[in-house]
Amino acid sequence: MPTEDYDDFLLEELRDTETAAEYLSASIESGSMDEFLVALRNVANAHRGIGVLSEITTLNRQSMYKMLSAEGNPTLGSLLTVLKAIGLTLTVKPVEQEIA
Repeated sequence: MPTEDYDDFLLEELRDTETAAEYLSASIESGSMDEFLVALRNVANAHRGIGVLSEITTLNRQSMYKMLSAEGNPTLGSLLTVLKAIGLTLTVKPVEQEIA
């Protein structure tokens, strides 16, 4: 029985905005900006692809590839623009404190 390629499976799952939001939130909770940017690139590829998103957002395609890499360093404005183009937004909430 053939197995489905993981990348194809991941991209298919990330087309759902709820799943994409949970995936990005989990990457943020890891505390690694590198992981978040790679996760956002996966979500961007699943939704429309970097080329199409660069046209929608008017961000340079090469800059988007660089921005959405482990070495990326996006501005908040660019990050919000990409999130909006894929139907997501950034939310800030208080850190849940553990009760001793």
